[in-house]
Amino acid sequence: MNGRYAELAARFGTPLYVYDLDEAEAARRELAEALPDGVEIFYALKANPHPELVRALRCRPEISSTGELAAALAAGAAGADCLYTGPGKTAGELREAIARGVRAFSAESATDVEHIGAAARERNVVADVLLRINAASASATTGIRMTGTPTQFGFDCEALPAVMPRLRRARGVRLAGLHFFPLSNATDEAALTGEFQATIELAARLAGELELPLRLVDIGGGFAAPYAVPGRRASYPKLRSDLESALDLHLHGWRDGEPQIACESGRYLISGAGTLVASVSNVKVSRGRKFVILDAGINALGGLSGLGRLLPVEVGPDSGEPVERASLVGPLCTPGDILGRQIEVPALGPGDLVTVPNVGAYGVTASLLAFLGRPAPVEVIVRGEEVVSVSRLEYARRHQVSSSG
Repeated sequence: MNGRYAELAARFGTPLYVYDLDEAEAARRELAEALPDGVEIFYALKANPHPELVRALRCRPEISSTGELAAALAAGAAGADCLYTGPGKTAGELREAIARGVRAFSAESATDVEHIGAAARERNVVADVLLRINAASASATTGIRMTGTPTQFGFDCEALPAVMPRLRRARGVRLAGLHFFPLSNATDEAALTGEFQATIELAARLAGELELPLRLVDIGGGFAAPYAVPGRRASYPKLRSDLESALDLHLHGWRDGEPQIACESGRYLISGAGTLVASVSNVKVSRGRKFVILDAGINALGGLSGLGRLLPVEVGPDSGEPVERASLVGPLCTPGDILGRQIEVPALGPGDLVTVPNVGAYGVTASLLAFLGRPAPVEVIVRGEEVVSVSRLEYARRHQVSSSG
C-alpha cells in the first residue's frame, strides 16, 4: 500500500478517489506529442467532469449535457470553447447551451440540425454545426465499434446526399464540418491509424461530393488506456507521421488550419490520474469461497457491472506478499455488486486498505451513485505532495409544485 494513499485515507476516509494532476498533464503532453502539430485536442467530459481535472488538461471541452457544460464553465472554459455533442439534445438544453455561449454543435440527424437552429434563432445567433458521420463500414478490428452499424449516432453516410438539401435550408445554423468517432480504446496502433486514415479519406470525399465546407474536421479518438488494472496507457510512436501523410494526401490545407483538424479523448487523458482507495469492511467464506467486502462497490466504481459486466479489477499485492483467491464485493444489497470474481488479492482483513489503479476515467460519475443512498466517495485532487482540493458529490431531492395543483 502506497503510504500516501494510507495517509489520505486516514485524513478523509474511504471510499476515496485520488486524482493526480501531474499525471493528467503528462498524459496530455504524450497525446499532443503523438499527434501532428496543430491538431486540436478535445477532452470528453463524460470520462470525468471534475473541474480541477478539466482545468489542468487545458483542452477544449467536448460535452453532452448542460451538467457537463456547467463543469466546463466552472473550470474556466468559455461556452464558445465547447463542442456540444450527443443524440438526445432537448429543446431546453439547447436553449441553455446557446444562452451560455455555446456555438459549436455536433448533429446526429436532420431534426437535430433543425432543433439547434431553432434554439439559435431564439437568441438571434448562428450556431456552427458539424455533421456526425456513421460510415458505411469500419476498418479497425480492435476496440469498441462506434460506426458501420445501425445506430443512434450520426448520419448514415450513404444517406447524406438525399438529406443535404434539407440541411442547407435549416436556418440559424452554419454547416461547418464533419465529426467522426468510429471506435474507442484501440490498443493496436495499426488499427487506430487505419481507422483515422479511412476517416480522413471519407471526410475529403464527402466534402467534394456534397460541396460541404470544411472549417473543422473532428476525426475522433480511440486512444487506449487500462481501466481498473495496473498498466500504462498505450503508445503510438508512428501515429504522427502516418496522420500527417494521410492529411497531406486528402486535406491539403490542414497545415494552415483549412480545415482545422481535431481529435478527442477521455480515457487516455485521465485514466492513469485516478486511484480508488477502499477499506475492507468484512471477510467471509461461503461454501469454500472467500469474499472480501469493501466499502466501495458499483455505487463507487463501474456501475455497468451491476448489469452483468464484471470489471477486471486487480488489486496488486506488495512485492513478495502472498496472494489468495477471493471475490471483491461491495456493500450494496444486490448480488450484482461485484468488482472482481475470484481474483488474486493479498491476504486481507477488516480495516485493511486496497487500491484500484487507473480509474480516473469512468469512476464516480459512471457509477450507481444514488443506489441505496450511500454517500459518494470523497474526491481528493493532488499535485505532488500538495492537496489541491477535497470534494464530494451530493444529491438531493427537490420538490416541484405541479402546475395543476
